[in-house]
Amino acid sequence: MTRVEQFELIRRDYYVHKRSIRQIARIHGVHRRTVRQAIASAIPPARRRPQREPPVLTKELRAIVDSWLEADRDAPRKQRHTARRIHHRLRREHDFIGAESTVRKYVGRRRRELGLRVRATVPLTHLPGEEGEVDWYEAQVDFPDGRRKVQILQVRACFSGREFHIAFPRQTQQAFLEGMAAAFSYFGGVFHELRFDNLPAAVRRVLRGRRRQETQRFIAFRSHYLFESVFCVPGEEGAHEKGGVEGGVGRFRRNHLVPVPKVAGFHELNRLLLDGCAEDDQRSIEGRTHTVLEDWDRERDALLPLRAEPFPTADVDSYRVDSKSRVRVRNNFYSVPVRLVGRKVEVRVHAGRVQAIHEGQPVADHPRLYGVYGEQLDLDHYLELLRLKPGAMARSRPLRQAREGGRWPADYDGLWQAMTKRFGVSEGTRQMVDVLLLHREAPADTVHCAVSLALEYGGYNASAVAMLLRQLISTERQPRALSELGRLAAYSKPARTDMSTYDKLLGGMAA
Repeated sequence: MTRVEQFELIRRDYYVHKRSIRQIARIHGVHRRTVRQAIASAIPPARRRPQREPPVLTKELRAIVDSWLEADRDAPRKQRHTARRIHHRLRREHDFIGAESTVRKYVGRRRRELGLRVRATVPLTHLPGEEGEVDWYEAQVDFPDGRRKVQILQVRACFSGREFHIAFPRQTQQAFLEGMAAAFSYFGGVFHELRFDNLPAAVRRVLRGRRRQETQRFIAFRSHYLFESVFCVPGEEGAHEKGGVEGGVGRFRRNHLVPVPKVAGFHELNRLLLDGCAEDDQRSIEGRTHTVLEDWDRERDALLPLRAEPFPTADVDSYRVDSKSRVRVRNNFYSVPVRLVGRKVEVRVHAGRVQAIHEGQPVADHPRLYGVYGEQLDLDHYLELLRLKPGAMARSRPLRQAREGGRWPADYDGLWQAMTKRFGVSEGTRQMVDVLLLHREAPADTVHCAVSLALEYGGYNASAVAMLLRQLISTERQPRALSELGRLAAYSKPARTDMSTYDKLLGGMAA
């Protein structure tokens, strides 16, 4: 038993069975300090384990297995080869040293390909809140940069048929955990049992029967929310064990993703999916008299309650900042402030974001890259260095990415050229860096407005932009109401051409 599994049993005894810390320590043979640690968090200190690749059946051995399976066509049903029998024969007759699971996986696939299995389904009854089904599917979506394939996680309530869909760029473990946590929040509770495929985010290895070697993060996730997990058998036969979610994939895609949706990003896409879920709540499943939402009202109260604290779905690790002020995370580079060069920062990898933390404070937040050797560089992270090395500004990759990302307005180039013409290349660039530093004090739109006013008034220096920015901020905080001209007319006086009144006044002052 791993430490995560032990923590799960301890947490069940404490939260579900309401046992005391002393009883739990005696039952599991652990110290009370360990029990308190498990109660406080589902994630124990990580342990590294060696990764071993299982041997693969050679081409010759696969041909032998195929011949045995073909011979089984004429054999009595109860005298055909099982996967275990084939494994024993391979070890005894052909000195095969591989694991039984390797043979079992191949035999299962070949039997399906050869049509050696009879498939049938059994009608099932589901109790409210007892069971949910989970599955991934793909869809094509048009983004501003072109058409891309996205991965969508679907969670379905078996009793009511209510569904939740959320899209991610890839089927990563962070996406799976974030999607599941979002589904629990959407449903307002947790199903007592959830049925999964043998997805890599949860299963490291498929063992005999229903046994699985699960990933530590999934065990901790399950321990946190205290649901039971059931994994389907591999292959097409397993798809029939969660027919509701499998059928829901095609129906939802045809009704809400046709024609191919055009969105600005994943936030808009997920809003579209949520709208589709809300629309489906009003439908009635064939053979039922109530709508999905009406059945859901009966199911909602039967769910397990949500935990007060959310599960930390991000993958957390520490990385050293290189000489270019970047951290390398999964073969991609992300910038952090130059003051952290040579130091270690904590990096939290989410499904769509990569965050850097130093001394408990966030120092960088980037969109996650899924290719290799990509870079996400924030120009703000390099400003202090560019002030010391102004000659590198024009050819810097952070500046190029700012231009490509639409974060560098044309007015900035106009102000930079004017400053360079007035102060020279080096000092003009330093003045421009001082203008960019103002983004740390005010929103980007306000700074851009100040730059535009500086160009209009001819204030080609950083001090002028800073003064205009302060005036804009002051005006936004204390807006001045304009008086109507009609009210001012009461105070208007005719222009005086007779100066005698002022002569008398001056004469009195002289006396």
